[in-house]
Amino acid sequence: MNNFLVHNDEVRQDMLNSIGEASIEDLFSLIPEKARMKTLALEAPLSEMETQKKIKAMAKRNNTDYISFLGAGVYNKFIPACISQVAQRFEFLTSYTPYQPEISQGTLQVMYEFQTMICRLTGMDISNATVYDAATACAEAILMAVRISKKSKALVIDSINPEYKKVINTYAHSNSIEIDWTENLPEDASDYACVLVQNPNFYGEIQEIKKPENSLLIICTDVSTLSILKPPSEYGADIVVGDVQTLGIPMEFGGPHAGFIACKEKFMRQIPGRLAGRTVDADGNQAFCLTIQTREQHIKREKATSNICSNQALIGLCATLYLSLVGEKGFREAGYLSTKRAHQLSKKLAQKGIKTLNKNFFNEFVIEVDNTDTILQKLKEHNIIGGLKLDNKRILVATTEMISEEDINSYCEAF
Repeated sequence: MNNFLVHNDEVRQDMLNSIGEASIEDLFSLIPEKARMKTLALEAPLSEMETQKKIKAMAKRNNTDYISFLGAGVYNKFIPACISQVAQRFEFLTSYTPYQPEISQGTLQVMYEFQTMICRLTGMDISNATVYDAATACAEAILMAVRISKKSKALVIDSINPEYKKVINTYAHSNSIEIDWTENLPEDASDYACVLVQNPNFYGEIQEIKKPENSLLIICTDVSTLSILKPPSEYGADIVVGDVQTLGIPMEFGGPHAGFIACKEKFMRQIPGRLAGRTVDADGNQAFCLTIQTREQHIKREKATSNICSNQALIGLCATLYLSLVGEKGFREAGYLSTKRAHQLSKKLAQKGIKTLNKNFFNEFVIEVDNTDTILQKLKEHNIIGGLKLDNKRILVATTEMISEEDINSYCEAF
């Protein structure tokens, strides 16, 4: 490996001398001894052939035959096989920066189509071409609302995904924004830049939402629920955010995902991330380019609406391919099956005395049991991942179109 080291001993010593340190050991002396790794327990080097054999043997230890009822933001959805084939073409994997549109038309068109689809689903006027994930989108939307309203407080309904809460708190702390948490949506929110609600919420509950007066309304949604539920624009949303993992993106141990931010047209200059627009070139042909924002918005800290707004173009491409392939009818059918299976499971569990704590839900709900760990272990013994443990008495259960009636029967029989 010495051939791959960038600096030799002489260069390293020059670098240490320039910062006033005598050795590497002195450089790291501020790190407590107990937190420092003494040595790396590396095995003897292997050839490429030996490495492949070892990795394959390790991979066989993964059990992929479980029936999954996990949800909580990451769902086991059907993914058409051709999505990966198209998304892995070199034109997309190595696409050049879309700042130079004359050589980036394919990338820009995908971004534009993605934005169009998100607008159709949410009912909003404009969408960006993705951000990192839904957690980032929630936090960025709050920052956006603060810029628009000139207020420094935001109200968040407490039933939002716990992971999103952590990111929101981190962003808010760094930007001197006060976050208040509440269980119920107020009628008047004059003191706040915005009110953020997840619908359906983290526990799967579909909420009746009336826009608070004198404040922007931010809705965090799972886009797959919009196959059946009415778009957030119809109940007063000013900004809509969410994740596109359910649109053809595998679970992959929790990532990568992509989020989005959509809003009313009057707020479009405050939306972070890239925006692709459609126009015509000098010859009258259809053409695409980045629009509304200057390049500095993405690369210069002092001029940017956000310093973390790189888009997830490849994930956005997968979502666009998914919606194009399944179409409106297929998208609605997948949503219908997900909902149908959830309500079938809830009813069958009720027959066994297992109570569902939700009143209205799409494809995710909370059940009450005597002992969470015992139930989940029993299900696991039947090759079923039974859901997410919320506490000792509650489990969050989710279904998708991948769950069959036979799977539901197996779940109930395992009790």
